[in-house]
Amino acid sequence: MTDYVTITADAPMGRTGAIKLFDEPSFEGMRRAGRLAAEVLDMLVPHVVPGVETQALDEMIRNHIVRAGGVPATLGYRGYTHSSCISINHVVCHGIPGSKTLKKGDIVNVDVTPILDGWHGDSSRMYLVGDVGVKAKRLVDVTYECLMIGIDQAKPGNHLGDIGHAIQQHAEAHRYGVVRDFCGHGVGRLFHDAPEVVHAGRPGTGPELKPGMIFTIEPMINIGRPDVKILDDGWTAVTRDRSLSAQFEHSIGITETGCEIFTTSPKGLDKPPYA
Repeated sequence: MTDYVTITADAPMGRTGAIKLFDEPSFEGMRRAGRLAAEVLDMLVPHVVPGVETQALDEMIRNHIVRAGGVPATLGYRGYTHSSCISINHVVCHGIPGSKTLKKGDIVNVDVTPILDGWHGDSSRMYLVGDVGVKAKRLVDVTYECLMIGIDQAKPGNHLGDIGHAIQQHAEAHRYGVVRDFCGHGVGRLFHDAPEVVHAGRPGTGPELKPGMIFTIEPMINIGRPDVKILDDGWTAVTRDRSLSAQFEHSIGITETGCEIFTTSPKGLDKPPYA
C-alpha cells in the first residue's frame, strides 16, 4: 500500500519512502527553480556546436546557475565534480564533462539541476550538433514525443503505470528500446525522492497520482535494445549494443485538473531544431 504525506514548503524534509503531497508555496518554489533550469538549457543553444569541449559547456552552466543565485545540485553529489551531465550519442545518461569535443552529427543530452532557494529544478534536453542523420533526428523526435505523451497521462486518478505504459507503447511502436535501469523520481527540496517513475509499465498499476505530487518524467529511448552498462568511472551509462540513445526530462507537479510543467522553456526551445 502506498503511503502519502502532506508537506508544507517550510516543513523539515527527509526520505521516508512516503510520497509527498506539496502545497502551493512549494509549487511556487518549483516554478522558480524549474524556470532557472530551463533558462540554463536555453542559454546553451548557440554554444552546442562542433568543436566545443563538454567541460566548457559545463563551466557555462555553473556560471549561469551561480549568477542567478543558485547552486548546481550535481556538484559534489556522491563525489561527482561537475555541474551537469552531458551524454553524447550512445551514452544513455550521466556522461561526465571533460576535454571531449563535439563533432558534426552528434546528438547530445544536457541534464541540469539548479537548486534555487532550496528547490531543485531538474530538466534535460537534446541538442543536434550540425547536420544530424535522419535516424538520429527521428530518435530525438520520438523521444520528445514519449516525454509529452507520458506527461499527458499525469493527472489525478491515473497511476504511474499509465505514464510508463504510454511511453513504452509509443517507443516500441517505432521499434525502439525503453531503458529500465534508470527512471524518473520525486523531486522538490530533495534531489531524489519517492516515487520512482519507470518509463514502461501496465495501465492502472503503481501509485495513484494525487494533487501535490512533484516528480520528473525523463524517458531514455534507444534505437536498439534497452540494455545499458556502467563504465569504469562509475557514472557513465552507455547502450550495450552501442546504439544511439536520447532523453528529455521535465519536472512536473500534479494539480487538481492535470499537471503543471515547471521546466518549460521560456523561449519555446523545448525540442530541436532550435531556431
